[in-house]
Amino acid sequence: QKLKTVQGKELAVTMKDGKVMIDGATVATPDVVSSNGVIHVIDAVVMPKS
Repeated sequence: QKLKTVQGKELAVTMKDGKVMIDGATVATPDVVSSNGVIHVIDAVVMPKS
């Protein structure tokens, strides 16, 4: 599957060893509710290509 960022970039969503991966980064803490949405904490920084 793919997700689209606010900037329009597509991120690949996969499963590896029972863990959700987003563009190769592991989702460390899913579903953190905030005042303006839901946050999924990942173990890497995802930067757009310049």
